[in-house]
Amino acid sequence: MGWNLKKGKTAIIVGAQWGDEGKGKIVDVLSENFSIVARYAGGHNAGHTVIINNKKFILQLVPCGVLRSGCRSVIGNGVVLDPMAFLKEVAALRDAGVKVDGTISVSNRAHVILPYHRMIELAAENAPGRVKIGTTSRGIGPAYEDKMGRRGLRVADLLDLKLLKTHIENACREKNMIAHALFNSEPLDADKMYHEYADAAEKISPFVCDTAVLLNQALVNGESIVFEGAQGTMLDIDHGTYPFVTSSSATSGGAVTGTGVAPTAIDLVIGVTKAYCTRVGGGPFPSEVEGPNGDLLRARGNEYGAVTGRPRRCGWLDLPLLRYAGMINGISWLVVTKLDVLDELPEIPVCVGYKIDGKRMGTIPAQDSGYRKIECIYKNWPGWRTSTLGITSMDKLPKPAREYLAFVERESGARIGMVSTGPGREQTIFVDEFLIWLNGAAGKGRQAKARVQ
Repeated sequence: MGWNLKKGKTAIIVGAQWGDEGKGKIVDVLSENFSIVARYAGGHNAGHTVIINNKKFILQLVPCGVLRSGCRSVIGNGVVLDPMAFLKEVAALRDAGVKVDGTISVSNRAHVILPYHRMIELAAENAPGRVKIGTTSRGIGPAYEDKMGRRGLRVADLLDLKLLKTHIENACREKNMIAHALFNSEPLDADKMYHEYADAAEKISPFVCDTAVLLNQALVNGESIVFEGAQGTMLDIDHGTYPFVTSSSATSGGAVTGTGVAPTAIDLVIGVTKAYCTRVGGGPFPSEVEGPNGDLLRARGNEYGAVTGRPRRCGWLDLPLLRYAGMINGISWLVVTKLDVLDELPEIPVCVGYKIDGKRMGTIPAQDSGYRKIECIYKNWPGWRTSTLGITSMDKLPKPAREYLAFVERESGARIGMVSTGPGREQTIFVDEFLIWLNGAAGKGRQAKARVQ
């Protein structure tokens, strides 16, 4: 079969900051123009919030395309799957009237999170003297450790009950010893675990297939795919603010390794950034702002983790970081979210450069210690002091807001294709050139009212 005869169009959607940029809404909106949404990294530590007709959906594993009629959802091999979390999420979607059977596919090569992964991570995160990363303690990191250590359990293995029993017995013996010796943790019951996960395997089985074949065949057949990332560029295991990062490849390169689609099949990369900046957990954050302005951003942006409920740290837009994300990911189009959060500010600072020890820096530091020496160089923009909530046309935005966006576009090096002015699907501005590409992606026309000049 000639897999190089790709007919369908593809786009990767990545977070251009530390995650929580609003990718869930953007994937949901764009999924109208794509046949498949494929998730390529992370686990149920990701929380994508989508609001449809004033109803909130928080998706942790299942791609956002599941909420769009006629769109299929794929969980790729690069994701680590907690079977219990997956089944719970599927059940909640069913209860909400969302079609899941026949529309969700899980890679047979995705690695499985088991209870001992959570035990190890929770104990390690709380151990005296350890650097606190601020993980969700859901076993994501230890599952990836086992994957890279070639001792992991994959979904295909989960369905092989004889292999599953042997794997759990051996793993529990090893993990219980490690956890007790290092953290004095209580042991896990291997027999109980086996029976729970054997039951889960039976329920997951109808969703499982070789998703690399599914995706490549879809492209050959002329279907279009949007690849959904988790977290953001600065949490990428290789390119983020190490060690305060996630355990997977959150950048656009992860879409290739995490799904089995070739690099030559990717058409473009869409980066998502807030009009300001946030991060959750520990680690450097050069443009962080505390006090009244930080509280205002947090309150107006409802900046609390979708999965954990933790308050997010807030700060001003960081252009050096945005340019770095653009370079690493190859971002062609930029989506700016939560513009309306800035509506009340009389003045909006933007970080336009870094200084370390009094010298202007042209690159991003590799070490945490380098980040902590950064002195941000700010440029202040006048605020617009009027509501932009729900505006769907660029020419309806206040002039200072348009100028702010034009500056971000100019300095980031990527075209702004969309602006989100609220959490709902309809609260979105589209730029004409981007809309033309979208319409070509699936041959679907979008109403003219969504277009902007």
